[in-house]
Amino acid sequence: MKLKISLFTAPLFAMLVAITLLPKAHSAEPLMTVYKTPTCGRCQKWVDHMGDNNVQSKVVALADLSSIKAKYAISGRYRSCHTGVVVTESGDYVFEGHVPADHVKAFLANPPKDAVGLSVPGMPLGSPGMEVGDRKDYYQVLLLKIDGSSEVYAHVNQK
Repeated sequence: MKLKISLFTAPLFAMLVAITLLPKAHSAEPLMTVYKTPTCGRCQKWVDHMGDNNVQSKVVALADLSSIKAKYAISGRYRSCHTGVVVTESGDYVFEGHVPADHVKAFLANPPKDAVGLSVPGMPLGSPGMEVGDRKDYYQVLLLKIDGSSEVYAHVNQK
């Protein structure tokens, strides 16, 4: 009886091993590393917003983010409270501050030439993670360029 079970289960076991050894398909969902301070709840709400919109994140909590911002050449006028980084085959892209997930995804689907990422400087009320009741202030999502300049990528909550 044991021989019949072994003969029956052997092909199933071989198939399971083969599936396990196959190369993993790349997920359509981007993986973002988010650098934030350990105590910022607003940053965590933004990370949750990303996850709710199929942008999976790994959080790295640091007491001081200045080295990360310097590494990715995010100048003072573009800075906010956290920095997300997505590594792709064509390079690393940064997402500084409370950038809405739909803009992150649109950017990653078609990164503009000479762009390093997007920024929402400061912490505008009504941006993802910065919700305060029904208040939604107008703000701009900026396209950060390799040469250190920027341009408006999107207008948010424009009336």
